[in-house]
Amino acid sequence: MTKLISIIMPVKNGEKYLKEAIDGILKQQMDVEIIVVNDGSTDNTAKIAEGKGCVVINHPSSLGAVAAKNTGLKRARGSYIMFHDGDDVMNEGALLVLYNALETDDSISAVMGRVKDFISPDCKDPESQKNIIKSGPYYGLFTGAVLMRCDIFDKIGPFDPSVHTGEIIDWKSKMDRHHLIIKKVDVVTTNRRIHDCNWGKTHRASEFRDYAAVLRQKLKSQA
Repeated sequence: MTKLISIIMPVKNGEKYLKEAIDGILKQQMDVEIIVVNDGSTDNTAKIAEGKGCVVINHPSSLGAVAAKNTGLKRARGSYIMFHDGDDVMNEGALLVLYNALETDDSISAVMGRVKDFISPDCKDPESQKNIIKSGPYYGLFTGAVLMRCDIFDKIGPFDPSVHTGEIIDWKSKMDRHHLIIKKVDVVTTNRRIHDCNWGKTHRASEFRDYAAVLRQKLKSQA
């Protein structure tokens, strides 16, 4: 029997793609708990998640994806943790590959697969998106691509709530400072949906600001 994996999914108004994202996880046929942190949604996000058997935690008002991740961490019971976006789709069998990589190598604290971009069928202007997506699979610290041991957060602490979009860089910096190893495995874990309302498009200014702040802090800690 495999160990429990906690998959934390921060979602705000995600009813359009949420069912497909959850179904992709359930098809893994692993021992998982899906924790949907409903971040102030005004649509049917909570109802859809509950109907699919997820654990649903409601933020009465939106606190942001980073705060939602921390909320999910407090509830997680698994030996392993994964964060997953409510609009992406995991490839069947991918979670088992990541799980086995952690189970067979005690020296690593996290394992990273690859993601592949795809243009959502409902995209209003798909031709314009072809210039921004990558043609083939690629590595990156994306949700749905990284599985980690739960105890790393005892060592590095939760995500910094003051950082709204650069939290994964901050997380990687803390992993490096604590000499925790992330191993790459050659598997395409997740299909990353490109659509009209991706977070990176609608929050581009705050994204660049937070990345700059995180990098400044990293340089300061290395001085």
